[in-house]
Amino acid sequence: MSVGQRSAAGAGQPDGHSSSKATGATGNGPASKGSGLKKIVAASMVGTVVEWYEFFLYATAATLVFGKYFFPPTGNELDGIIQAFLTYAVGFVARPLGGIVFGQIGDRLGRKPTLQLTIVIVGVSTFLMGCLPGFADLGYWAPAMLVALRFIQGFALGGEWGGAVLLVAEHSPNKSRGFWSSWPQAAVPVGNLLATLVLFIMSTTLSSAAFLGWGWRVAFWLSAVIVFVGYYIRTHVTEAPIFLEAKALVEKEQAVSYGVGEVIRKYPKGILQAMGLRFAENIMYYLVVSFSIVYLKSVHKYDTSSLLLALLIAHVIHFIVIPQIGRLADSWGRKPVYLIGAITGATWPFFAFPMFDTKNPVVIVAAVTIGLCLHAFMYAGQPAIMTELFPTRMRYSGVSLGSQVTSIFAGSLAPLLATQWLKDTGSWMPTAIYLVIACAITAVVVLTLKETRGVALEDVDNADAVRHGLPTGARA
Repeated sequence: MSVGQRSAAGAGQPDGHSSSKATGATGNGPASKGSGLKKIVAASMVGTVVEWYEFFLYATAATLVFGKYFFPPTGNELDGIIQAFLTYAVGFVARPLGGIVFGQIGDRLGRKPTLQLTIVIVGVSTFLMGCLPGFADLGYWAPAMLVALRFIQGFALGGEWGGAVLLVAEHSPNKSRGFWSSWPQAAVPVGNLLATLVLFIMSTTLSSAAFLGWGWRVAFWLSAVIVFVGYYIRTHVTEAPIFLEAKALVEKEQAVSYGVGEVIRKYPKGILQAMGLRFAENIMYYLVVSFSIVYLKSVHKYDTSSLLLALLIAHVIHFIVIPQIGRLADSWGRKPVYLIGAITGATWPFFAFPMFDTKNPVVIVAAVTIGLCLHAFMYAGQPAIMTELFPTRMRYSGVSLGSQVTSIFAGSLAPLLATQWLKDTGSWMPTAIYLVIACAITAVVVLTLKETRGVALEDVDNADAVRHGLPTGARA
């Protein structure tokens, strides 16, 4: 049993609410309310929007542009898309490495400096992608440089997500941690929306030749502007008191360990549970936002601008829905909300692809939107659950490792496998079965969790101290 689970189970209160009297940034006192918490949420969201704008920009461009621009023609459009998705997968492989490195930095130095560093690295690598020549100019050097920049981008993003959600979760009141920590998650569709919007404008105002030649580059170059905005906002946030106490304790007591090695030794079950939670959610998201484009474009020759417009609408609704489901995770509990997502998510392909086959724009928008809404039942409560799985001294490492390792064999492979199966069989059914299996795995993992709704993070830390014979923090 992880320490977060022990804390919730041992709190002795109905529904897992903690008996801790601690107040402040992580309690229910005035320090956690008002403009202070909203400022933290805004800082986390803006930076997350920037970084995911850049990450999803690559995903959309890989589908629409990179297969033609960076790879030699083979006579089959899907071959270029598969090659582009392989370079896309490189970023996912790099993310766990970034999670390890930046998780260690974040647990040792703080969430704020780590987030400032990651946003700069992602911004520079994305801007340079927009400067790359194509296969016709450099041959195989072009995709090689694309892969190198993609690796750097993914490496930095691997440390972004954990820091962004923890910055909010560790400041949030116990009773509403699910709601507040869902806002950085809501920033993800905003980033995707911005990326899709820029590409939509470029594709509708330019000819196909101009869009493939230089129009797509503008979206990558614009990242430099919003990186400056995100970096500036992140300079004005503060660390959560609970993290500062844990950091002071680590510095004072040399026997107290932190970081990646410690979390692997002490909380392997928590890491595996975090990975299991992420598995179906990550696969489903990339099937909805990436493979849907491939299917509609390759099978039905659907117009690029119409596809991007459908995604724009779906992302707006996804953004609205996520915080509301975060509220449900606080009122209903973490487990039931997540199970709803895992169970209903498994049904999505069986009605979505027949809806795609109608080629009706309204029906297609509905299919994508429903998919993202079902996904939100898993996605919204994820930060709160993962935060409550690990003590503060190793939380950044545990959350980053658990979430980012999963991306290698989940989100990175999902659109690639689905495209390959579509090429080999001409059917979406293998992809549907794939998602059903993924959702079943995640549902089983959810059942192994103890309900942690309302748990105090101080209690999680104190349970960790008791379990491992460590000094307790000042709030103990």
